Amino acid sequence: MPRTLPLSRTRNIGIMAHIDAGKTTTTERFLFYTGFLHKVGEVDEGTAFMDYMEQEKERGITIMSAATTCYWKDHKINIIDTPGHVDFTAEVQRSLRVLDGAIAVFCAVGGVEPQSETVWHQADAYNVPRIAYVNKMDRMGANFDRVLSMMKEKLNANPVPLFLPMGAEENFEGIIDLLSMKALYFDEETKGLKYEEKEIPDNFREYAEVNRAKLLESIAEHDDDILQKYLDGNEISIEELKNSLRNSTLSQKIIPVFCGSSKKGIGVQPLLDAVLDYLPSPLDLKEFLGFDVNDNNKIIKRKPDDDEPFSALAFKVLSDPFLKRLTFIRIYSGKIQAGEAVMISSLGKRERINKILKVYANKKEETNDAFTGDIVAIPDLKLTKTGDTLCDQKHQIIFEKITFSEPVINQSLEASTIAERDKMIECLTKLSDEDPTFKYKIDEESGEIIISGVGELHLEIIVDRLKREFNIKAKAGKPQVSYRETISNKVKQDGVFENQINGKMQYGNVLLTLEPGEKGTGIVIQNNNSDIQVNKMYQNAIEKGIREAAQVGPNGYPLVDIRVTIEKINYDPEKSTELGNQIASSIAFKDGIRKAESILLEPVFEVEVVSPEIYLGDIISDLNSRRGKIEGITQRGNVQIVKCIAPLSEMFGYVTKLRSISQGRASFTMTFSHYEPAVIKSQTY
Repeated sequence: MPRTLPLSRTRNIGIMAHIDAGKTTTTERFLFYTGFLHKVGEVDEGTAFMDYMEQEKERGITIMSAATTCYWKDHKINIIDTPGHVDFTAEVQRSLRVLDGAIAVFCAVGGVEPQSETVWHQADAYNVPRIAYVNKMDRMGANFDRVLSMMKEKLNANPVPLFLPMGAEENFEGIIDLLSMKALYFDEETKGLKYEEKEIPDNFREYAEVNRAKLLESIAEHDDDILQKYLDGNEISIEELKNSLRNSTLSQKIIPVFCGSSKKGIGVQPLLDAVLDYLPSPLDLKEFLGFDVNDNNKIIKRKPDDDEPFSALAFKVLSDPFLKRLTFIRIYSGKIQAGEAVMISSLGKRERINKILKVYANKKEETNDAFTGDIVAIPDLKLTKTGDTLCDQKHQIIFEKITFSEPVINQSLEASTIAERDKMIECLTKLSDEDPTFKYKIDEESGEIIISGVGELHLEIIVDRLKREFNIKAKAGKPQVSYRETISNKVKQDGVFENQINGKMQYGNVLLTLEPGEKGTGIVIQNNNSDIQVNKMYQNAIEKGIREAAQVGPNGYPLVDIRVTIEKINYDPEKSTELGNQIASSIAFKDGIRKAESILLEPVFEVEVVSPEIYLGDIISDLNSRRGKIEGITQRGNVQIVKCIAPLSEMFGYVTKLRSISQGRASFTMTFSHYEPAVIKSQTY
């Protein structure tokens, strides 16, 4: 079946924000206004279409990013609603990797909150153009201007309001369109489906005129033609202003800002219009860069065109109760039909596309083909994992992989029977395929199953999913810190291996230099060996040996922040083998680590507590007792914001303690910051 809409009328967007800013409610209104839903779902009532997991309905939060497609004014919009909780930030990261534009939702009361900053910087990393939406203008404490100031200060952004709120809190009555200079009033009975345009009330006229002048100045600053007309006092049409704003948004010089209340349906339809007006279609991105399969230094380009060779990135794997394993892909170029075979370029292996599914949250619709710019799901791909590139077999390309946070918290799991243990391991494998920030291992000494994640809630959800989706009642131990190790000294160490394995003599001889690396760099390997031919033969095997050896240090924890230099590969044409050099490099690395004196590292988190001032003293005292370092206290409206850094080992159970101190009126967020030398208390699994 041929393409039904031109690519210029396609938008791939994500909705991102801090938890409880109103992302899912905004998405629900989008689906209602576009006619996809005939009844508005509510997060608080557990009826939101996009929050389809039982855990999401119960907790009122988004855990799994959900994709859907809707149509607005003859445009197709593929939307991904992402989680706001820091424990599920990987869902945001992989979504932003494949999206063309994003809506950043800010709470009018909270403004730029910790997770808002995290997802904003993730969007910066992937160069994603954005528009901003200040939600909850009807809430007590709402302050539009303060949110704009926080965006400038905390995000280093250039927010430019296109709409202004008329009033705030219980007096919030509508919004002002600064381009048309009209006031918009939305009908609450129809959930904002109907609205009317009126003249701006006299009490808001001066406010609107001052801000329209600022808007014109901001546009003219980045457009010489508009600037000239502005200076000459000539009339500038709305269409000209929109075109200029679009260019500045795509180049990320301006962040257009909108406002409203999604729950009341105020301001959401203009936001939908803004998606079409200011966010990019795949054509606006012009080309996508990848690498040659045989030479990672050689860049290959793919244009967003159905006639180009097929290329796509697998950005999400999902365990589906009916379809077993679903792989979500974003198609960057070309087209694909059901029944075709494609190449996993990073593995050099083929996969067959038996079915193609259009996805609407947890509902699926089968289609025969998919085109450039589409986001679709492919069931039953056996080998494809998150971050793999799928491409035409004759025109191969590798797109940059997605990097994720490492787990920082562990928990032991125990099954009631041996049969259930085997089933548990099988299910944990599925969940780790699905979530790159979740890992598990079987402890060699105790035989316990240890699961690892990025936070307490993350592991709590995993255990809950085992119970509900897979019918496994696992007994979970107490959460434990996932420590790391590094080294303090520089050493040179050789490794020699000469032995028979499976009837074949294996030999390797490698000289390595180990030294402390930069914080947050992991294991960095460089090669000083001068024999290029020998390097080609054994480089991958030696790197594999080093990385395998780095998984467990002298104290039993993974090693990080070490720079390894391959100084020499002693090559014997009659004896040297790949496996021999792999084992020799592993021996050299392990022996070198022992000599280089390992240091234990613990994860440190940035903590932000929001509390009424009356509880401030008790909160600070409690944080100090947890080895927290207070970095600042600021006022936001009628609450105080305490920022500190604290080791994860001291923060277990903090949610209960904070509720007790503040009588349930304070809240907090924790974001992983870095590893630093640990102050150790005894810890056992």
